[in-house]
Amino acid sequence: MAVSFTPAYRALAVGGLAAAALIGAFALGSSRGGAATSPTASPSGGGTPADTRSAALTAATQAARITVTGTGNVTGTPNQLVLAMGVQVTGSSVGSALADANGAVSRVTAALRADGVAAADIQTSGLSIWPNYPDNSQTPNGYSVSESLTATLDSLAAAGTQIDAAVHAGGDATTVSGISLNLTDTSALLAQARARAVADATAKAAQYARALGEPLGPVVSITDQASAQPLPVYAAASSAAAKASVPISPGTQQLSVSITVVFAV
Repeated sequence: MAVSFTPAYRALAVGGLAAAALIGAFALGSSRGGAATSPTASPSGGGTPADTRSAALTAATQAARITVTGTGNVTGTPNQLVLAMGVQVTGSSVGSALADANGAVSRVTAALRADGVAAADIQTSGLSIWPNYPDNSQTPNGYSVSESLTATLDSLAAAGTQIDAAVHAGGDATTVSGISLNLTDTSALLAQARARAVADATAKAAQYARALGEPLGPVVSITDQASAQPLPVYAAASSAAAKASVPISPGTQQLSVSITVVFAV
């Protein structure tokens, strides 16, 4: 059966076919363009800019991190003793009291030097002079002088004998305010403490990784926090002269190292 179009219908049909062809071409071009690459931006400013896509990709692929703190503790035996001592005397005048105190300190210093303490390890640490007033009086009836020093004793085996000699040299004027025991060479102990801190941090990170179901990656960074210095051990001492070498028990002191470690996951 023949089909005929009037001029008006013929124009409408041609226009429809042309529109369909254009839509099909546009769809085909869009499909091919999307398979090849994504547009950076449309001429009119639309679309996704390249830098925005890059930032999103970085955030999506940012590696996970585990940050832990590790602690390592070690103990060591003190090898040094610092003695704080002095003399205190009373005299009828400032001059006589000071002279007596000077003489007593000189005898103490000489005794320490004779027992092997180096001159550089003996240091004056204080001097005080004050008047003594009787009850309900504004006039002093005498003066007191106190002189103090510190002595660093590097041999604990000899420290007891050195203290005994110093106390006897000062006589009844002797005062001892205390001693402190110190660790002077901590390099080997700190190395051991650092190794323990690393092992502690690694064990903690491995526990977190297992809990997450992920393998523990390599170390990203490690920060050594300030190492805690060993605190000196103080012991009170009597000012009375002893009849034998003063017994010295060094005990132990603890050093601690803390580190912060970042692991990749």
